[in-house]
Amino acid sequence: MKVLNVIATAYRATLEEQDDTVVWLSHAMKGAGADLDVLLRGSAVNYAVKGQDAAGLRFGDEPQTQPPQLAGDLSSLMEKGVTVYVMDDDLQARGIQRDELISGLEHISRDDVVGVLDRYDQVWHW
Repeated sequence: MKVLNVIATAYRATLEEQDDTVVWLSHAMKGAGADLDVLLRGSAVNYAVKGQDAAGLRFGDEPQTQPPQLAGDLSSLMEKGVTVYVMDDDLQARGIQRDELISGLEHISRDDVVGVLDRYDQVWHW
């Protein structure tokens, strides 16, 4: 069974933890042998921007000791053989240029989505 994890909501749980829950779940599932890929859309396209640094994040006197490194997490997923798609339309809507992104992403447009979805047995939208 081939699964596509569609991530549309960004920074879910990253204040409390160091990872996005769905990116973390994708790592765990891939490590257990799952055949899956990821599609970033909506605000989640921000995950692919290189050079993000939340190291100074604090809540009052409490520092976030393990800040998220989402671009690195995505690069690590791709190193494991996971295809990470990114919606160009959503990048453009946020003013994000391709040269600001990590390498190895598969860029698609809204018109390409149906064809991409058709390649998977299940699509999980987060």
